[in-house]
Amino acid sequence: MSGPTMLAHLILERLSWNVLPRVPEPEQIMLDPVQNAAFIEAGRQDGILASIYFYQALQITPIVREGDRVLDLACGPANQLAQIARLNPRSHFVGLDASAHMLEQARTTLSGVGNVELVSGDMTRLANIEDASMDCVICTMSLHHLPDLAALSCTMREARRVLKRDGGLYFVDFGRFKRAGTQHFFSQDRRDSQPEPFTQDYLNSLRAAFSLKELSNAATLFGPEVKRYSTPLAPFMVVFKSPARRELDAATQQLARELYGRLSTAQKKDFQDFARWFRAGGHSLPCALT
Repeated sequence: MSGPTMLAHLILERLSWNVLPRVPEPEQIMLDPVQNAAFIEAGRQDGILASIYFYQALQITPIVREGDRVLDLACGPANQLAQIARLNPRSHFVGLDASAHMLEQARTTLSGVGNVELVSGDMTRLANIEDASMDCVICTMSLHHLPDLAALSCTMREARRVLKRDGGLYFVDFGRFKRAGTQHFFSQDRRDSQPEPFTQDYLNSLRAAFSLKELSNAATLFGPEVKRYSTPLAPFMVVFKSPARRELDAATQQLARELYGRLSTAQKKDFQDFARWFRAGGHSLPCALT
């Protein structure tokens, strides 16, 4: 990211009293094939989102134990889920999505990944999932796709219902900025290296983000043990995370270092910049990578 310009926007965010209204996305389930293709491309191993996906996968891993059954809400094309599954090969993952097209793409993404099953479903109504049947529930960058606060509340209640009482939780999404200028900056800062439809989708996502207060209120039903972390100065991203359920063993740490090593030089820089930003908000990495 463009450091000085980004910092200026974040300081203005911190000082602003403005409250932007939420603007739901044009489509709650991604149907535009051009937009879908751009999103999928951005999330591939050489895509602009790969470093952030690896960051989230690494942060999720301490809540996942060997043998766990983990539900991923709105898994999309499974670029993120594939990274999490590779880091946790002895756990079983269930990727749920309401879009048949996304599930079709996910099957391609997960070719060769043997510990994931895919199911069709709406994360606001987990009709075919029994109470307290999941050891972990995760949701990465999908809450902003929901149409309204009622749907957000339903999603949280359903996640609480299917999660075991001692289970792990990791939800992460954008927080809504106060200024339209900040939304435009973040969506267009990497315009030269991202597909144009992705730029528009990125802006739509930032405009559709729930506020920090709205997300926090919805997450209260998980209890005080679930902690909130956000990027400082402004909630570009917000994480709700349960306490670690295990220490990362030597084999997992070595695997994490190998996966990190596959990132390009530019992706490693993005990863470290993002990790430092979140670390300033109290969310540190679970292991060293170098």
